[in-house]
Amino acid sequence: QVQFVESGGGLVQPGRSLRLSCGASGSLLSLGIMGWHRQVPGNERELVATISSDSITNYRDSVKGRFTISRDNSKNTVSLQMNNLKPEDTAVYYCFANALIRGRTGFSAYWGQGTQVTVAA
Repeated sequence: QVQFVESGGGLVQPGRSLRLSCGASGSLLSLGIMGWHRQVPGNERELVATISSDSITNYRDSVKGRFTISRDNSKNTVSLQMNNLKPEDTAVYYCFANALIRGRTGFSAYWGQGTQVTVAA
């Protein structure tokens, strides 16, 4: 099995920054694309950013220029630096990854448990 654990959420004022991190542990053989989704209660989960195994990145339009996704393949981690946060960024943020784990054939999608980000004055 493999686990993904997020950290770094919290309460922050508009215009400030937060950095989310997500680390993988367990019977991990390889990581493919990694990224972050977010969800507000009552709404669908939306894709925030992705990063491929060779570090090609993609962002939803509303966070371009403010958020930066990165990964450290040696540590099996993915991070999301969030600058100039806005109240509309408030959500539970979930990391995800396509991973190949020992004992299974092919890559499968795995999710973290989520971390709350609240942007309010």
